[in-house]
Amino acid sequence: MRGSDEKTGALFSYVDLEARVREGHPLRSIRVLVNEALRSMEADFAALYSGTGRPSIPPEKLLRAMLLQAFYSIRSERQLMERLEFDLLFRWFVGLGIDDPAWDHSTFSKNRDRLLEGAVAAKFMSAVLSQPRVKRLLSADHFSVDGTLIQAWASMKSFRPKDGSDEPPTEGGGRNAERDFHGQRRSNETHASSTDAEARLYRKGKGKEAKLCFMGHALMENRHGLVVDACLTLASGHAERIAALAMIEPRADRPRAVTLGADKAYDTRDFVNELRSMNATPHVAQNTHGRSSAIDGRTTRHAGYTVSQRIRKRIEEAFGWIKTIAGQERTKFRGQDRVGWAFVFAAAAYNLTRLPKLMVATT
Repeated sequence: MRGSDEKTGALFSYVDLEARVREGHPLRSIRVLVNEALRSMEADFAALYSGTGRPSIPPEKLLRAMLLQAFYSIRSERQLMERLEFDLLFRWFVGLGIDDPAWDHSTFSKNRDRLLEGAVAAKFMSAVLSQPRVKRLLSADHFSVDGTLIQAWASMKSFRPKDGSDEPPTEGGGRNAERDFHGQRRSNETHASSTDAEARLYRKGKGKEAKLCFMGHALMENRHGLVVDACLTLASGHAERIAALAMIEPRADRPRAVTLGADKAYDTRDFVNELRSMNATPHVAQNTHGRSSAIDGRTTRHAGYTVSQRIRKRIEEAFGWIKTIAGQERTKFRGQDRVGWAFVFAAAAYNLTRLPKLMVATT
């Protein structure tokens, strides 16, 4: 029998969001991990809000919504709020009832900025990784580190002399007037972006174009390739090594030595000696192009060095997801603090996408 194409809806509707999400949906196991991490952060949230005034968007719901933004590559808060209006899966994950209105996108953005004050992104990542069933997946002995460029939300046309000697004409062309940079010598010492003063002009290597960017860093444990620490710095030639030392130092403070895998950019005598002084074995790729490597046979003769060199490349999987799926290849924020918060939170979201399968495989 053919069904009728009725256009009128029922007067009353009773929708159980829990029943609308299939039993084996990946977000079910992710939501359990997220809720447990958010419960452990109750004291951190309480310290960020006043005891009086109008109620804000609950930080737990705000963070769940931001996770969906990363998981589903939603470009803006406005689009996220539109999705929350009609998507029952999104409402279920965030914790909104079927009759609850979605928030205004500008209100959502202002409430999100409050979480910058408490370093909530880093605490959320730590809360997820410290759960017992997650912690047993992590290696405490073997790590890898690397850095990647995060393009700033600033045009190259905004990179102007700090002394104001090259101001664009006030008439004609508008704010996007044509500019000719040929023959000009520009550097971070003499120029700065008028859009994001903390962005730095940097190029990854010879033959690469220079971009206004920041530099994101990640520390990965080698057993399952999960990101255990992340940070963002200004882009410079030595930022990768400084960030690597800062991230590995708390994990090297133990009687048993740890290993740290890295690419050729980390092959400097200062970095290698600093690692050895903190009881960390430098499994750094040898850079012998026109120079001698700081890594010698004391390290390369061991089979573990070869294993570290093979596994360390998996950190590119995390960077690929963070930059393409989570939308951090070119940030939508300005300033090191806000860009860094978004980068660390995206790294935490990457871990959450991988944890359900890892926990099933190891049971």
